[in-house]
Amino acid sequence: MFADFGNSAIYLALAATLYSIVVMGIAQWVPSISPQTQRKLISSGRNAAISVFPLLILTCIILVLALINDDYSINYVRQVTSRATPIQFKISSLWGGQAGSLLLWNVFLAGFLAAAWISKKEERDLIPYAVIIGGLTQTYFLYLSAFPENPFAPAASIALDGNGLSPLLRHPLMIIHPPMLYLGYTGFVVPYCFAMAALLAGRLDDSWIRTTRRWTLTAWLFLSLGLILGGRWAYDVLGWGGYWEWDPVENVAFLPWLTGTAFLHSVMIQEKRGMFKVWNVILILTTYLSVIYGTFIVRTGLLSSVHAFAQSDIQWGFLAFVGFMLLFSIVVAIWRAPELRSENYLESLLSREAAFLANNFIILAITVIIFLFTNFALMSEWITCSALFSSRFECQSYGVGPDTYNRALGPLFAGLLLLMGVAPLTMWYKTSIGRLGKQSLWPAVAATVFGIVLFIGGMRRIGAIIGLWVVAFSMLLTLLEYVRGAHARVKSKQEGWFIALGKLFQRNQRRYGGYLIHLGVLVMAAGIIGTEFFQMEHQVFLNTGERASLGNYTIEYLGTTFLQSDDTSSAMGTVAVYDETGAFLTNLQPHTDIFDNGQGMTIPDARSTIAEDFYVILVNWENISENSATIRMYLNPLIQWVWFGGVIFIVGTLVAAWPDPLDEKIAAAERRVALATINNR
Repeated sequence: MFADFGNSAIYLALAATLYSIVVMGIAQWVPSISPQTQRKLISSGRNAAISVFPLLILTCIILVLALINDDYSINYVRQVTSRATPIQFKISSLWGGQAGSLLLWNVFLAGFLAAAWISKKEERDLIPYAVIIGGLTQTYFLYLSAFPENPFAPAASIALDGNGLSPLLRHPLMIIHPPMLYLGYTGFVVPYCFAMAALLAGRLDDSWIRTTRRWTLTAWLFLSLGLILGGRWAYDVLGWGGYWEWDPVENVAFLPWLTGTAFLHSVMIQEKRGMFKVWNVILILTTYLSVIYGTFIVRTGLLSSVHAFAQSDIQWGFLAFVGFMLLFSIVVAIWRAPELRSENYLESLLSREAAFLANNFIILAITVIIFLFTNFALMSEWITCSALFSSRFECQSYGVGPDTYNRALGPLFAGLLLLMGVAPLTMWYKTSIGRLGKQSLWPAVAATVFGIVLFIGGMRRIGAIIGLWVVAFSMLLTLLEYVRGAHARVKSKQEGWFIALGKLFQRNQRRYGGYLIHLGVLVMAAGIIGTEFFQMEHQVFLNTGERASLGNYTIEYLGTTFLQSDDTSSAMGTVAVYDETGAFLTNLQPHTDIFDNGQGMTIPDARSTIAEDFYVILVNWENISENSATIRMYLNPLIQWVWFGGVIFIVGTLVAAWPDPLDEKIAAAERRVALATINNR
């Protein structure tokens, strides 16, 4: 019963999407129809596109009911859940496998597109094109859900129980992390649709940017949340003492975040100076293609990753879709390129325009390096296994390790952090060297003193000192922007400091919310430098009562206890933690869970302070009579700064994305002009 209803809803959603594409195409490209008929067709196509969302919501509800009710006649239910699976993980099993994840991807995409079509009724000249472009993406992913990756496909035989959810997904963060990533991915489709619509309609002013700014910020916020939560999940579950390992699936989620970040900065130049129009089109197209590419990598299992799904037969169809959208985007962009000329030109290398251009180049360089390194294993395999090179090379793949990523990208990220502090000091058109030097002198001196103190205190890692100098310098410059702005209001408006600071955010959310985002990134950067340069690790075999030390901490192994729940057997080690004076601090209880399906998961435990985490893993244990275990310890300096910086970052993004009445008025005026132009044709 569940399967029949679910399949019907998917097929109806696919039919509605195809109908919306065809109807919008007729409305735009059949010249013989009357304006009245055209308006009716556009309204009908829009309504059909909007109807896809409730149909897919219904599909998800049906699949969740099948998961909760253990309907093992459906193959997907049998694969990802079992009778003993807790109900919260039965629900999250919706995205615990390939078919369910693609269905959720479709739901979020349909939701974003429906919200965009409802809220942008005034964009009569852009909506038909945008619906067609969005429909193309939705059609392909609905095709996947309807046929090769149908979540309601029948099981070969009816079983009494299912396989159960992967242990790595049985964690509270995995209830939140994947949906955040999917929301970020699918949200970026909206600005892409309007960018392509603007190109196709020949409406190449700033209106499409204003139309999509909040959609872009929303997608960027969700993707940022997904990345941060994914890092925390890796730190809490994977048991290797870190949160980012340049894994292929991590990388492909990072790529659209990078290009989306560059786009959000670059559009400011088009709005203020009429420049970077080509840049902005390229960046949003690249962001969209990165989203599709990232989904392609995860869904096909083409690259080996702890996060990836099993290899699938959909890879060639996916590759064809990526190729089609890439070719289509390039052709349309080249067609309109002559009309995307800048209205102004770069007048000085010491200007805000130049700073943003440098930002674009650095982010593009980082993106290209990550893309090439991520795909190096694939490229090397294709080359060495090809007929042309098979006689000269052994057929195999060669990967790129984390150290190579860090060495290649470290200087580029340092350049970005430096720009975060310096760029706000620059002026439009041209900035005098004297003004720039005067405003940055004391922060530079203070950061240098900070670096000297670190060196005197015993820090000898020059890369870390340089990185922390950049962080301190940019952080001081950013904080001074708040001080200057608040001081000006205190002096001119006679306001208190806290009121003046609040007014800064109220009057210019984008600017001061953006500075808050920068502060979050800088705090995270300090934490990353601490963990990357100064992490300590030690593994030791201990009998009950024996001790081992790492850094300023000493542990005493107290034994292992064994627990049993409905579908899980757990071995829980207990260690007492002491400081360098021998004073007792706390007990830590890392454990390993073994599920009925034979799969396991190692859960560490940690003592956390603002300065560091002391992180302990139960690697292995002997039987109760011997009561001994292998313990791995990590000392992670400043790791909490990564998570605290992430919180500041998210708050800043929410402030920057908050509706601005002035922007709404400008956008409304632009829409009225566009409508008047259409009506006068």
